[in-house]
Amino acid sequence: MGFKLTVKWQADHFEHTAPEFNRDHQIEFGSGQVVNASSAPEYKGNEAKVNPEESLLAALSSCHMLTFLAIAHLKRLTVETYTDNAKAELGKNESGKLSVTKMCLNPQVIFADGVEVSQEVLQKIHDKAHANCFIANSINSEVEINL
Repeated sequence: MGFKLTVKWQADHFEHTAPEFNRDHQIEFGSGQVVNASSAPEYKGNEAKVNPEESLLAALSSCHMLTFLAIAHLKRLTVETYTDNAKAELGKNESGKLSVTKMCLNPQVIFADGVEVSQEVLQKIHDKAHANCFIANSINSEVEINL
């Protein structure tokens, strides 16, 4: 199984004479979805567009959620809503390079009426989701899951 996307950037008409370059670009996913992106505002990007750091955090949060939902489904624990207000921190890694050093997931899960899940079971499902999330298994950042 593989995945693909296309990143497209084009210089503005006067790009070669400007003191800076435009960081706006498009990401075309294999599904056909197109996302307008830029660098983070702190790096002269457009704050109205998605940046790579947010994209990485979104990938982790989404993967964790989908893995959690799959586990809950297999356990016949019906989930009504799942919300994650995730955050990422930029800092220097062990090599002194700038990187996303920590990502914090803050999932809030509401189960269907009549479905009782203890805090211990909830923690176990999140632990299993983290251990089996493809994205979590692909990154070096510290990942914290706050329930």
